[in-house]
Amino acid sequence: MSILEIALASQIWARRREKRQPDFDENDGLKILVRIAIVFAAFTLLIAGLNIAAGRPQMLAQSSAPVVAGR
Repeated sequence: MSILEIALASQIWARRREKRQPDFDENDGLKILVRIAIVFAAFTLLIAGLNIAAGRPQMLAQSSAPVVAGR
């Protein structure tokens, strides 16, 4: 057998053995969004937990508001 025949036979055999992917469903998109939201929330909680464990909780403002002196 030539290399071309072997490659062609291999391609035919692979196509017979491959499984069809199911079509995209509406619920698949919702599942993906829910998983992304869960991963984002878990990552946020992980970072917050690490900041608290390090003794420096994350603040919205990095420095406190300036105090007006002399009043």
